[in-house]
Amino acid sequence: MNKIKYLMVAMLAIMMGMNLTSCSDDDDDAKSNYEKYQQAVNDKVNQNKKHDNVILLVAFGSTWQQAFDTFDKIEAEYKAEFGSEWDVFLAFSSAICINQAAAGENVEDEDYPAEVRNYYDPEHWLTAIGKAGYKQIVVQSLQVIPGEEYRRVRDSYVKDFMNNRNNDFTEEYMHSIDGRVAVGTPLMAEREDVTKLANALLNESDVKAALQNDGIVAFMGHGNPEGYDYYGANARYTELEEDFQALGKRCFVGTVDMEDNFVDDVVARIKEAGISGGKVQLYPLMSIAGDHAHNDMADPDDDESWFSVFNAEDGFSATAYETNYPKNEACYTKYKAGDEYIPALGERSAVRKLWMAHTREAIAAVKAGKGMSTPTTAVED
Repeated sequence: MNKIKYLMVAMLAIMMGMNLTSCSDDDDDAKSNYEKYQQAVNDKVNQNKKHDNVILLVAFGSTWQQAFDTFDKIEAEYKAEFGSEWDVFLAFSSAICINQAAAGENVEDEDYPAEVRNYYDPEHWLTAIGKAGYKQIVVQSLQVIPGEEYRRVRDSYVKDFMNNRNNDFTEEYMHSIDGRVAVGTPLMAEREDVTKLANALLNESDVKAALQNDGIVAFMGHGNPEGYDYYGANARYTELEEDFQALGKRCFVGTVDMEDNFVDDVVARIKEAGISGGKVQLYPLMSIAGDHAHNDMADPDDDESWFSVFNAEDGFSATAYETNYPKNEACYTKYKAGDEYIPALGERSAVRKLWMAHTREAIAAVKAGKGMSTPTTAVED
């Protein structure tokens, strides 16, 4: 059986173990499965370890082949940029995506087949990284906003590692990495990052083309649901739209989860801006084009998709797929001219550079010993 399929059982066993005082045969089996999963990650790290420094890229994940290709592209570019000094690995934070990717959920999909892929979660990656004795560690978030998923990466995975939660590491090792671990922030972590992203997107050739002849561009972000707007991250979408329009561009930004910023709200703001119709190009404001991009945004058979909502409006004509995109930007040029293709943020080199700038900031902090502290070395009040 594929090792990755043990993840959910293993994690359940850990949680149950916190409340039980005796072990059954099932508990032993679950522990064994957990150990097998961890060993698989340990082996991958040990087989690829070239340096004492490591960058762990963390994405939410996906089960779409185009998304796999995008993650390959990001990882390859990170290796090309930082590989002379840093090892680079990539993690999924979504257990569902990990398991479904390994199970080949979309292998037989007639329209969008996807190969079987093995991905691993940040907890097991960090455990393997620690066991391999890495001396400097950067965990780079591939999230777009500093919201719920970023909070989980920073405040759960990385802090648990720094707390040596499972007692995997010696006190000497924990002392050695004090100040030598840092988290690279998401794409729009700060207000100034929003403006940088706005300028980068407006310089993309396909975005420029979409805005010609009074065209309209609508970006679909994810967003945090109401009541879970961590760090006020949803404001970044509003700020991005403000920056676009301050530059005189007919660009609008909505989400699938942010209250008062769904597709109907975007249509309303377009009309309030005095725009009564026109061609609309839809883009995902997400790192990859997966379920949300293909279904919530582009599905012509779903009356609630962005494509359907816009095309139901008198005077508007929307498209979600592109056939005229920069060929050097397609994932390893797998897509031929005329293929239906949705370019996500992670497939744009200018946007990848923005993430890399955050990685460089984290590297600088690590090299200066100004990263996160461990409880074993933190000064008590």
